[in-house]
Amino acid sequence: MSTEHGDRVPIDAQSVDAPLSRFAVFLVVTVGPDSASLDTVRDTISSIDDLVKTVGFRDLGGHLSCVVGIGRLLWDRLVPDIRPVELEVFPTIRGDVHTAVSTPGDLIFHIRAERIDLCFELERLLLDALGSAVRIADETQGFRYFDERDLLGFVDGTANPIGSDLTPTAVIDDEDPRFTGGSYVVAQKYLHDMDAWKSLTVEQQEAVMGRTKLDNVELPDSVENQKAHKTLATIVDENGVEHDILRDNMPFGRPGAGEFGTYFIGYSAQLWVTMRMMERMFIGDPPGFYDKLLDVSTPVTGGTFFVPSNPVLQALADPTALAGTLGLSSGGDEGTEASNNEEADGSLGIGSLRAPTDELEGTAS
Repeated sequence: MSTEHGDRVPIDAQSVDAPLSRFAVFLVVTVGPDSASLDTVRDTISSIDDLVKTVGFRDLGGHLSCVVGIGRLLWDRLVPDIRPVELEVFPTIRGDVHTAVSTPGDLIFHIRAERIDLCFELERLLLDALGSAVRIADETQGFRYFDERDLLGFVDGTANPIGSDLTPTAVIDDEDPRFTGGSYVVAQKYLHDMDAWKSLTVEQQEAVMGRTKLDNVELPDSVENQKAHKTLATIVDENGVEHDILRDNMPFGRPGAGEFGTYFIGYSAQLWVTMRMMERMFIGDPPGFYDKLLDVSTPVTGGTFFVPSNPVLQALADPTALAGTLGLSSGGDEGTEASNNEEADGSLGIGSLRAPTDELEGTAS
């Protein structure tokens, strides 16, 4: 997942560390239950690099990139024998007042570029290739708003890791050796009640966010037990170690339709970090003291996906190559799910249509 030489060739697919862009498309789709649909999806996503090069080479300065994330249920259809250790269906998180919803989604495509026409063209070619194999669950076009602000008027992404901290934050290493180079991504689409937000004073808005609105200076939490958004979104483990995620949030909206929102998308090497952040926001810390930002920002989608490294993604089209890329052998591998699900004939079953028995039809991924 490197953006090295991005000024000479298009950015590799699966580069979660690609530069922040002026525009983005967030495309979530579900995959048909038949074998033909699965085959089409397998062939298309394994060759996503070719599509990115086809479009991106027209303007290398446009920095076109694409990240493909795969939901738990689709992963189990594509690779039924082994899965990333933390990959799960996004759970519905119910607090006393607000709920983080879980919505259908087998694949997410995070398309970024400095030009919206590059995003448009890649999405068009991608959907042409997928055809009737998928149905669109959500399609959102994001844009950068002034100096990295959201539509609520605050700078977004201040807490992102930088420099040498970026890769270990977002990209799997020793946490799951078979899937080194991959990442977990959580995506949620939030709609803002702008009238309710504007009814608050600037001081009240700053107390909710935990930062000053004009110059983005961090503020202390001002009310006992009521933590600001920036505090609830900061995860510190029992040993006092802070764990970050990599955000690439973007505003979106249609003023004529009264739609104003933020598309949250967060990459992490450890999924539990993002999910603990969700629990703190919706349930509260302590419970009941939830994130007051949720009083004006409502999530209407929610999904968890695994972003395989580019070599793993490319190998999805070839079961033998995939087994080699994941370090599996036809003889099985004790201690992995592959050994538990090994076919009687000694094959790994990678690429078969058999899904694990715990797959529930209709469950969101």
